[in-house]
Amino acid sequence: MRKRLPTISNAYRKTGTALAVLALTLCGPMREAHAFKIFGMSFFEKDEETNDVIDPVNYTLNLDTGTSDEDLKEALENASRLFQEKDQPVSGNLGLVIRARDDRDRLLAALYENARYGGVIGITVNGQDIDSLPPDPVFPAGAPIPVKVSVTPGPVFTIGKVTLEGDAAGKNPDDYDLVPGAQANSTLIIKAGEQVVEDLKAEGRPLAKLTNRAAVADHSNNTVDIDIAAEGGPVAPFGTVTVVGTQTVDPQFVANYSRLNTGGRYSPEEIRKANERLRALGVFASITIKEPTALAPDGSLPLTIEVSEGKHRYFGGGAQYSTTDGFGIQGYWGHRNLFGQAESLRVEGSVNRLGENDISSLDYNAGILFAKPGAFGPASTFNASLKASLLDPDAYKATIFTGAAGATFELSDTDTVSGGVELSWANIDDAFGKNEYLTAALPFEYVRDTRDNKLNPTEGYRASINAKPSYEIDGQTFFSSFEGSISGYYGLGEENKTVLAARLGAGTIVGGDGLVDIPANRRFYLGGGGTVRGYSYQEISPRNADDDLLGGRSYVNATVEARIGITDTIGIVPFVDVGTVSAKSAPDFSDIKAGAGVGVRYLTPFGPIRLDVAVPLNPYPGGTSYGIYAGIGQSF
Repeated sequence: MRKRLPTISNAYRKTGTALAVLALTLCGPMREAHAFKIFGMSFFEKDEETNDVIDPVNYTLNLDTGTSDEDLKEALENASRLFQEKDQPVSGNLGLVIRARDDRDRLLAALYENARYGGVIGITVNGQDIDSLPPDPVFPAGAPIPVKVSVTPGPVFTIGKVTLEGDAAGKNPDDYDLVPGAQANSTLIIKAGEQVVEDLKAEGRPLAKLTNRAAVADHSNNTVDIDIAAEGGPVAPFGTVTVVGTQTVDPQFVANYSRLNTGGRYSPEEIRKANERLRALGVFASITIKEPTALAPDGSLPLTIEVSEGKHRYFGGGAQYSTTDGFGIQGYWGHRNLFGQAESLRVEGSVNRLGENDISSLDYNAGILFAKPGAFGPASTFNASLKASLLDPDAYKATIFTGAAGATFELSDTDTVSGGVELSWANIDDAFGKNEYLTAALPFEYVRDTRDNKLNPTEGYRASINAKPSYEIDGQTFFSSFEGSISGYYGLGEENKTVLAARLGAGTIVGGDGLVDIPANRRFYLGGGGTVRGYSYQEISPRNADDDLLGGRSYVNATVEARIGITDTIGIVPFVDVGTVSAKSAPDFSDIKAGAGVGVRYLTPFGPIRLDVAVPLNPYPGGTSYGIYAGIGQSF
């Protein structure tokens, strides 16, 4: 016997959303505090109004899933509203019957999702089959109404004959996991139809659509024959781009920055990238790129970008802590749309090493940063900054003022290059005495980033190389620094629950007759939460006979981590860090330092919260014996 199954749709797909918000940034003027959550705990939450159920009816449920398969049993229980809400009353007798009838459809969908196309579902309310109940049923008052649900799942069906028709005829069913003999889950068939349309659209066909998606079950051999047909429509270029919803942002800037108004061939991927690109500007609360159902008379596809502007002014703060470096606090104020084309201005300041020194020996930083996206074309950003620092780490004491300007260009989805000019004045007291430096530099950097997630990557890599030719004006000294690093990520197991991560970095400084010719803040040091954990900040460095930290001309630093997921939100991370800093331009590896430890990660929507504990494996005499580091984001 062959049975044509009901139309397969997305109606019974189940989704779940979890949200945790850490209120570090506030936008616009101060308002009354509203409820928010951190790690599932509610703050400023008002008492919820009670939603009384009209004519409440309670019931008892007997759900017999008819299976010893724990996965199928769980799927059926999750699909059943009667089961999920069994402790909550329904509104009236009719409400109970409606819920029971809805459950039959939901349970049937769950069986189809698990390739059970011969299942039978029986539901009785107060001993009566739901199909025999009158339109306005009456049940005895006072006691809970007994509801019984019995499921006979039936056998597992496998994929039989697969037919792709229309513009999908030339495609390979194996590419859509439609392999004869495989389990015929309805979700697999739904996904295959959607993917066929996506593949046709990826060919530049914006009007591609599914014309048929049928599944016919043959109960004589427990197979399902699948028929999918699609119509591709014509290949079309992008047409006119219209921007609506802007208030203070220039709509023509939005169209240009989206890069959809270039007349290129239609591509869903380009639309996705445009959405991400516009969202990254930070000026919009929402962005929707709408496609019409028909082409323009010239054969192009016009687009409409609908935006809603968010708050342009913001302020906020943050903090970090380590036992080796003490507390650090930061504050900032910014404007995201200074002149109408998403120009950003940010004023920031920080105080670090609190608790490690008295107030006169802390590290202070302040800066003004300006960025103009699209300054030299849609794929460019102009940056300028003025920064001032009063620093007092163990290696030196310095007052530094720096001005910089430059530009970043996106070469591709993964490649960026940047360059600029920098002028820095520094008054430094270190092992070589008190010296002033006025240094001009030309920083350049190339970055390739293929990571799947910038905050918590599970695959891909990030590689960078930078050069900073410099001229120290007071001492008439040329020197240049060169640095490179690469970090890679490899996921293991189901859903990449374990990620192996590794990073290798190296740097060298050439030029200048001696270390004293190079400003101490430009020399290399290792140690601390960002390099070799277990050692304090800048503790790894060449030293003189008095054990003063000198800084080096070269370094090599390597880290290996295993990021192991314990639950959906909790993970542990054993790690080993290794590094060496040399006084020569080529590393001599005469003083290799290593630290090891373990960390805990708590995953949130804004990135992992990190807590690491590390010990130095070969500590300096009288040096740091352990380090505890807390922050937001993975270590690299």
